[in-house]
Amino acid sequence: MFPPQSPSYILQFQFSSWYPKFSTVSVKSTIIKPLPEDFADYLNEDSVFLPEGSEDIPASSSLSDMDDEEGEDSDSDSDDKPRRTYTFPDLDSQIRDCIQRYDGAVFPKLNFSSPRDASWMLPSSSPLKCMSPADVYLLLKSSDFASHDISPELVFDGQAPGPNEPYELELVLRKWYAMDRSREMRCFVRAGRLIGISQRDTNHYPYMSTTDVQQGIVGAITRFWTDKVCSNPRWEVEDYIFDILLTRDLSRAHIVDFNPYAPRTDSLMFSYEELDALHRLHTNAEDTGNPSTPPPIPQFKYVDSPAHPFARSNAPAHQHNMVPLEALSLSSGRDIAEFAEVWREEVARGTRENDDD
Repeated sequence: MFPPQSPSYILQFQFSSWYPKFSTVSVKSTIIKPLPEDFADYLNEDSVFLPEGSEDIPASSSLSDMDDEEGEDSDSDSDDKPRRTYTFPDLDSQIRDCIQRYDGAVFPKLNFSSPRDASWMLPSSSPLKCMSPADVYLLLKSSDFASHDISPELVFDGQAPGPNEPYELELVLRKWYAMDRSREMRCFVRAGRLIGISQRDTNHYPYMSTTDVQQGIVGAITRFWTDKVCSNPRWEVEDYIFDILLTRDLSRAHIVDFNPYAPRTDSLMFSYEELDALHRLHTNAEDTGNPSTPPPIPQFKYVDSPAHPFARSNAPAHQHNMVPLEALSLSSGRDIAEFAEVWREEVARGTRENDDD
């Protein structure tokens, strides 16, 4: 059902491997590596806090004028091991330069994963929109998805890459712009055949309900895949999953990401058993070799009504990642927007107090 999941296969899908081959049809992006030696240590640290110097904050905390009784109470924690501090001045500078170059905002990811599960940390009106190094660190530090990329054991599912397969953590900064989620699609390619297309955001969008629109989407994606992906001589992978964003007129597309054809990649509205059946269907049709029989077109799955089983409830996406243990005491009685604002204030306060120490 799946191609061999070797380290060499997985490495073809890290950002720095595929982006240079498709930069002309993808979002403008900058790859930063090598990263500071202790950057992975920072991401692995417990709790969410910002590196020193990553945002413009007062040197002294507004809480430094506590009365004596509060000061005495705080001494009860004096035996606790002090938290390690981090500072990345060169990286901060690179991030700021990139933000300026990309018209004031970027959205980040690591080798494979974007911190979509932490998008609630920034304003909902502009998810993942980072306008400072602090925003970038806040998203990455709060994301379970991004943490997957830190450990080679997780990246390669316990397999050890060979001597010619080095793995180096990389930070990717992509030019931010508001994406219309209804035009994001996930496309499945098996053995060099485009077999399935799934709506990526599982809300109901009425405009997709007409046959003409559905056929137009499948046709546009098939042409894009044929002209821009299959024909690229630098892309020799036959089994992969790629995400695209269609243009407003649904006639063209931009590549958002490539993913391995593997259980680790969400198959969205398909099951991998369904995709395997589609793969056999396309293979059998090709083996038949009847010129009068047109080859199968990729199957398109979309949410056809608000009652569709895949239609989203009102619960936020990735809600299971939204509440770090440290934040539970702050969440009571607040909606997600209020909670996110309080949590950002707590992170900033923790950074100030760390600076005072």
